[in-house]
Amino acid sequence: MLEFLRGLGESVGAWLYVIAGGLAFGEAAIMVGVVLPGETALLVAGFAAHQGIIALVPMIVVAIVCAIAGDSVGYEVGRLVGPRLRASRAGRFVGEHRWEATDGFLRRHGGKAVLLGRGTALLRALVPGMAGMARMPYLRTFLPWNAVGGILWGGGCVLLGYLFALSLETVARYLAWGPVPVVVVVAAVLIVREVRKRRREQASNPTSVTKR
Repeated sequence: MLEFLRGLGESVGAWLYVIAGGLAFGEAAIMVGVVLPGETALLVAGFAAHQGIIALVPMIVVAIVCAIAGDSVGYEVGRLVGPRLRASRAGRFVGEHRWEATDGFLRRHGGKAVLLGRGTALLRALVPGMAGMARMPYLRTFLPWNAVGGILWGGGCVLLGYLFALSLETVARYLAWGPVPVVVVVAAVLIVREVRKRRREQASNPTSVTKR
């Protein structure tokens, strides 16, 4: 797995900033998150940062800015074309049951729904647009909750990928040396058994005769 993820990051290189940031942006802006959750790309980006392929801090900044900007665009799209979008072919593809579930979620939690919606890919893609449709106050309610969610989700996913890489390397290091104690124990057991066997053979078949 380490080699696979490292090879994936190296094949993309600095474009990972663009790809991961673009997916984080597109989740709500163009509802990419309905079919392709952006956190997967951010986790891979965090792994690549640990391997030195990209830098950690700039990737975190890119993730946060793109997450906040994407939700803001999603909000504006919902405010301007929400009803038509919901009735369009793309809206029917999303499914009326999903729209209704998001409506109910938004009514129950209000502004907190913007933050709580970060927890699942579906809500992360739909809540900003639904908030725009509902004319949630942007500066007073939507933007503050969106900013907090973007910081926690964007930065958190990148850091999780970074820590995942660190833990994988730790596991790999222990696995590399893990068999050594087992080999030592097995060798010790075999040696002890061989020594005891020879002692028993010597006791039953003495090789020397005591002379008077």
